[in-house]
Amino acid sequence: MCDRPTLCLTRLDPRAQVPKAHSPLAAGLDLAACLPRHEHQDEQVTIDPGAIVKIPIGIALAIPQGYEGQVRPRSGLATRFGLTVPNAPGTIDADYRGEVFVALINLGREPYTVHHGERVAQLVIAPVACAQVVEVDRLDETARGDNGFGSTGRH
Repeated sequence: MCDRPTLCLTRLDPRAQVPKAHSPLAAGLDLAACLPRHEHQDEQVTIDPGAIVKIPIGIALAIPQGYEGQVRPRSGLATRFGLTVPNAPGTIDADYRGEVFVALINLGREPYTVHHGERVAQLVIAPVACAQVVEVDRLDETARGDNGFGSTGRH
């Protein structure tokens, strides 16, 4: 069993769904779209191939100090439709109190329609190490040195 930090939330729209895990050992809490109501129109938004859309979730969070919220894609949407989070994982800082939004990009070949209440992403609450930044004249040497971007090979 793991320690569970307390995640407080406020519904900004009474139709918003409370994030929840869909299995006992799931790392993520599913986030559901909370789309605005439009007269004589379904509550949905279509994302064209290549487009990025901010999807409102209808909640605000109070993430505990020492943690962050990581917004990640749902694997089924990503593999079946090419719908993913362009800045994955997106970060929700512990001091942010505004509405949660999920940026979605359609990398698929067909438009994808998001409906109100559809689970569009997952939220993982993760500990954050707060680093102390120290400026020095020289860094210690390593075998890798300054070789980056694929320098360690494919295997």
